Amino acid sequence: MQITFSEPKLPTSGTLVVGVFEENVLTPAAKAADNRLNGALSRAMKAADFTGKARQTAELLAPAGSKLDRIVAIGMGKADAIDALGAEKAGGTLYAKLSKAGGPVTVVVEGVGKAGMRAPEIAAHMAFGLRLRAYRFDKYRTTMKKEDKPRLKKVAFGVKGAAAAKRAYQPLAMIGDGVYFTRDLVSEPANVLYPESFAAEVKALTKLGVKVEVLGEKQMEKLGMGSLLGVGLGSRRESQLVVMQWNGAPKSKKSKPIAFVGKGVTFDTGGISLKPGNGMWDMKWDMGGAGVVSGLMKALAGRKAKVNVIGILGLVENMPDGNAQRPGDVVTSMSGQTIEVLNTDAEGRLVLADALWYTQDRFKPEFMVNLATLTGAIIVALGNVHGGLFSNDDELARRLEAAGKAVDEPIWRFPLHAEYDKAIDSPIADMKNISTAGGAGSITAAQFLQRFVNKVPWAHLDIAGVTWSNKDKPTVPKGATAFGVRLLERLVADHYEA
Repeated sequence: MQITFSEPKLPTSGTLVVGVFEENVLTPAAKAADNRLNGALSRAMKAADFTGKARQTAELLAPAGSKLDRIVAIGMGKADAIDALGAEKAGGTLYAKLSKAGGPVTVVVEGVGKAGMRAPEIAAHMAFGLRLRAYRFDKYRTTMKKEDKPRLKKVAFGVKGAAAAKRAYQPLAMIGDGVYFTRDLVSEPANVLYPESFAAEVKALTKLGVKVEVLGEKQMEKLGMGSLLGVGLGSRRESQLVVMQWNGAPKSKKSKPIAFVGKGVTFDTGGISLKPGNGMWDMKWDMGGAGVVSGLMKALAGRKAKVNVIGILGLVENMPDGNAQRPGDVVTSMSGQTIEVLNTDAEGRLVLADALWYTQDRFKPEFMVNLATLTGAIIVALGNVHGGLFSNDDELARRLEAAGKAVDEPIWRFPLHAEYDKAIDSPIADMKNISTAGGAGSITAAQFLQRFVNKVPWAHLDIAGVTWSNKDKPTVPKGATAFGVRLLERLVADHYEA
């Protein structure tokens, strides 16, 4: 997808897109186009019951007296209420409308949004939203009909202050690259993306200046990571721990790094505690947390973020085998704490236990945020709209909630409490990996993780319900969502950059 910015000019061919505000208030470009066509655009809007509400569209095909293929009016809502999210959703709506359009598309952007947001910023965010919606994962589809393939290749945004729009778009494009990277990783089937191949994909980030280390099983054994390694015992694929470092803060600023840790179970059968067969195919994206951390690191490095960041991925495959971990086994984590494994399908927390301990022990970060498709219980509680948030630090939690709201990746905070913690006490080890009392499954999983953060400020995001979508949204097509990349990038940008 080629996206360009230039000073506004009505095109003479291809597709023209113009904005219309609520109550059919035409922008200057829309007025000019309507006048040129003797009111045909206004008549088309009326026929479509179009009023300019946000993301409404009205289309005029092959307008008489013009060589244009079509004119599309896009509803921009109230002129004084346009914000970044609204502009992005308008851009995503345009892509959905025009993805099969042949020829060039010109979007003329005019108007003023709230908080002083001007046309160049609106254009940049419309372009960003359009690009986010344009994502597709078609690499294994070999028999697609030509008419089913997108044809939209070039979109030009005409806006006064085109140079400013281009500058505003550049960091957004880098964030888009991170989102695409995560969506690609999450979309890959497990026979292609397994711990070693995942690590190999991440190594490509060295081209952006990210330092990448990969620890294999022998190195993790020396570190005492019995909790993580136990999960992969039944797999022929070797477990991996990937360590990414982006050192973008000025050398004059001495500060602790911030850290993000991702669960990366590249396929989860449940192990000996085998999952039901129906729907098990979804478990290819049980590495969604690791995918988000990878995309975040690409986004931050791509836009040269002025901050020091650590990204840790615990990569395993959970398979049933004669060598697999059994229900009732006891393992020793890197922290020295012992864990009675009552259910081998509660494996993500076992991976994160060692990954979190390693992170705080080696890097002494200012805070840690882990992401994981951890529990089905979070879907029962929140469905597919919010991610779950658990934290031992109120300020970090508030910042995460605000960042999620700003980019339309909402999260909802749940409690941590000593009474829940008692539910994972074991009679033969320091803890068990599930509660047998029933209820509060997401909370007891978070309580388990908290035992491995060593009092470092920490937050756990359970993204099981929001990592994959079965329906299209304005800027998120069906499939892998990359929920968390934009949220965490905003968190960093708003609070932790020099």
